[in-house]
Amino acid sequence: MSFIPDTTTLIQFAIATVILAVTPGPDMTLFVSRTLSQGRAAGFASMAGALFGTLIHTTLVVVGVSALIVASPMSFLALKIFGAGYLVFLAWQAVTRGSAFSPEKKSGPSISLFRAWAAGLGVNLLNPKIILFFMTFLPQFVSAHDPNAPGKLFFLGAMFVVLSIPVTAPMVFAAEKFSAAMKASPRVTRAVDYLFAGVFSAFALKILTAQAK
Repeated sequence: MSFIPDTTTLIQFAIATVILAVTPGPDMTLFVSRTLSQGRAAGFASMAGALFGTLIHTTLVVVGVSALIVASPMSFLALKIFGAGYLVFLAWQAVTRGSAFSPEKKSGPSISLFRAWAAGLGVNLLNPKIILFFMTFLPQFVSAHDPNAPGKLFFLGAMFVVLSIPVTAPMVFAAEKFSAAMKASPRVTRAVDYLFAGVFSAFALKILTAQAK
């Protein structure tokens, strides 16, 4: 099927997705915090909201990048080079600043599952880092001259959601233990940071060397 990328691209994207999914951040903090304070249903609702936001980001990227390819392949090339630079910045930030993971265990008034879902959606859609990440990350896996680029971009976005579920769902199931382990084992957290930095530095180098040919 023309909208499915080649096997090498799928493997590379899958590795990057899993690394990103296990890296602590605002979305993971929300999932765990909601679970600790409101129960697993609220935690899963928040997770579902964030993943739905990912599909929205993907759709916007597909529409915007598709228009950019038609308007100017050189502009698309510039976006990919800028994306490589942003991946380097993310890698540097992971090493120098570490992960943002600080879930709070506190009781509070019960909220509806819809509000929990909306909170997850809001955290995802209103995070400028996620917006910029998807705008620069997804295009790394398609060619400006590929007529099937829009379909491949959307396929990769859907793949991102599918692969994220088995990674994040266990964190919600074992929220309390997971939260305690992350706080008690800073070395593990830092190892994830360095893994994140290494993987995305490699992708940045790949795109920069490819464009230099």
